[in-house]
Amino acid sequence: MIAILSPAKNLDLDSPVTTKVVSQPVFESEAEQLMKGLKKKSNKKIADMMKLSDALASLNYERYQKWSLPFSSENARPAVLSFNGEVYNGLQAKSFSEEQAIYAQDHLRLLSGLHGVLKPYDLIQPYRLEMGTKFNPKRNQTNLYQFWGKKIAMKLNEDLEAQGDDVLVNLASNEYFKAVDRKILKANVITCHFKEAKGDDYKVVMVYAKKARGMMASYILNNKLKSVEELKSFDQDHYQFNEALSTDDEFTFTRNL
Repeated sequence: MIAILSPAKNLDLDSPVTTKVVSQPVFESEAEQLMKGLKKKSNKKIADMMKLSDALASLNYERYQKWSLPFSSENARPAVLSFNGEVYNGLQAKSFSEEQAIYAQDHLRLLSGLHGVLKPYDLIQPYRLEMGTKFNPKRNQTNLYQFWGKKIAMKLNEDLEAQGDDVLVNLASNEYFKAVDRKILKANVITCHFKEAKGDDYKVVMVYAKKARGMMASYILNNKLKSVEELKSFDQDHYQFNEALSTDDEFTFTRNL
């Protein structure tokens, strides 16, 4: 079983990294190609392209200029310890033991506009490039979905085959999961949804749903889940599997607070 998550826009570049579990992104050449294109963008182009404030555009311009290979523990951080948002608050990777970190390397993947797909402890340098950005350094292509094409799905196929199973738990946003070519993906995909009681119905509240995605990923890793049926036992933070709102490949978890 492999769980997939989206990255976060905000980054944690200051907390101590104590783990010795580190690895290198598999799509280094692709990331370098994208970064060469980003380095050519002015502050204004970055602001317009990514809909950023002048201050954020300037920050990311500086990050692009400093970005360089090779990555090492001196100039880069593990991805799962760098992304800082509600998903990663739910995941709580900073509390993982070395054993948990090693297990996560085989059972968790982080999708990325710049890197395609990352193992959690792949080293990265600061960047911002959302998957939905209309940017592509290749001629006659306009977006990152075209740039990545089949590569992400093929890599996920390879990682699933290495485990000897085909269960892929989709905990990513629609923006990022769209980058996975379902036509060639050889997986039993289970997409998880998290909803809150609102009157007589259940609604997605995004800030809670994001944190719940991280909690589900943590639950999968901490309990070393292997089967689809085991996912239904997720009960963190008062969530319960809601059979009436679920299908064979769309699992909905609800809670009443």
